[in-house]
Amino acid sequence: MDIVLKIQGNIHNLMRQCGYYFAKEEKGQLAFCRIIDSSKSGYPRFHAYIKFDEIPQQTQINLHLDQKKPIYQKTPAHSAKYEGELIEKEAARIKRIMGS
Repeated sequence: MDIVLKIQGNIHNLMRQCGYYFAKEEKGQLAFCRIIDSSKSGYPRFHAYIKFDEIPQQTQINLHLDQKKPIYQKTPAHSAKYEGELIEKEAARIKRIMGS
């Protein structure tokens, strides 16, 4: 699910306020995760890729749910969900916290 917001402030701090931790930077995008289960595996978790558009202060967040850890080391394929009620609720929560 894609979310487009006008962000005011530091994206790292805003994502931390939403309960996410910084995972990595990849291909010009920032990746953040929020674990939603207390299991030791770290899954399931929300995964957000953030891209800053050329329009000032406009940010695109690509949100999905990683349901389990990738099985193969060489292939980053995993069981992910990109739509549904849980993802819509998380997107609404992010918008509410970020004030958009």
